[in-house]
Amino acid sequence: MRPKDHDRHQLGTAGWLRAAVLGANDGIVSTSSLLLGLVAAHSSHATLLVSGTAALVAGAMSMAAGEYVSVHSQADTEAAALAQERAELRDDFPGERRELSEIYIRRGIDPDLARRVADQLMAHDALGSHARDELGISPGNRARPLQAAFASAASFSIGAVLPLTVVAVAPTRYLIPAITLSGLACLLFLGGWSAKVGGANMRTGALRVTFWSALAMAVTTAVGAVVGRL
Repeated sequence: MRPKDHDRHQLGTAGWLRAAVLGANDGIVSTSSLLLGLVAAHSSHATLLVSGTAALVAGAMSMAAGEYVSVHSQADTEAAALAQERAELRDDFPGERRELSEIYIRRGIDPDLARRVADQLMAHDALGSHARDELGISPGNRARPLQAAFASAASFSIGAVLPLTVVAVAPTRYLIPAITLSGLACLLFLGGWSAKVGGANMRTGALRVTFWSALAMAVTTAVGAVVGRL
């Protein structure tokens, strides 16, 4: 017999996990890349700290605003679909019951059983049944704009603090390797952890995040070095 936890899928965490992982990833990559470019251009220590702090605040606000607008649009779409479904239930309840039973029949349930299931579910919670099985909307995956915005802003800030801390404590001549190695190490962990929580392959997730982040840092460092010579 399989362990009880084997069938606990992780799809219910997809919304907040996506926002949190993207926020932390962007916080580390964008702030590290900016600071690496400035270091390569021979900027002063004060400039690094001010620029990094500005990047943290601006990035967190941008992530929060973008996530809020995006998820709120999804919430508006869901609300409109539920309002339409509520009206259809009011105007044609028998037709909606047939529609629900047909959904179950298409999924492979015996027609008689499908009709009985539809009858019982409609009697218990007609709108909830149609929202879940016709529209794909359930309480666990409803759009939550404020939650997503807060998760993005908080995780971005946490990610951006890492390279800023390195700049504050590391000697100037070691800043490029210190920022790069600390950032990539955290990104490696973040990619593996998010893959594990999502039920995906940890190695693939970790290496994917780390590779593209390293590429972003390398490009920005190279640009900063070129600009610094001008």
